[in-house]
Amino acid sequence: MNAPVVNVEEKLYQNRYRVDHGRPHIQIKNPQHCQTECKSQACTFVCPASCYKAEGNGAVTLITDGCLECGSCRIICTDNVQWEYPRGGHGILFKFG
Repeated sequence: MNAPVVNVEEKLYQNRYRVDHGRPHIQIKNPQHCQTECKSQACTFVCPASCYKAEGNGAVTLITDGCLECGSCRIICTDNVQWEYPRGGHGILFKFG
């Protein structure tokens, strides 16, 4: 018997995210650091919601919409990510649970 195929993107799409306009709960402290000092740019592949994107010029962009608030980015990048929980009523709204 074959196990059912799970499509992660489909599951993530079921969740909702309430954006706190003008007040992101995650920020890259020094974007230049990502471009010049960080060789691995691990945040771009560790984030399960793909909030971090590596650009062709070596820069890293962050779009917090859809963040799962798992904290992976602040663990992998301890010195250049400022992370806090969103204000009440904002952030991830899980469909199940």
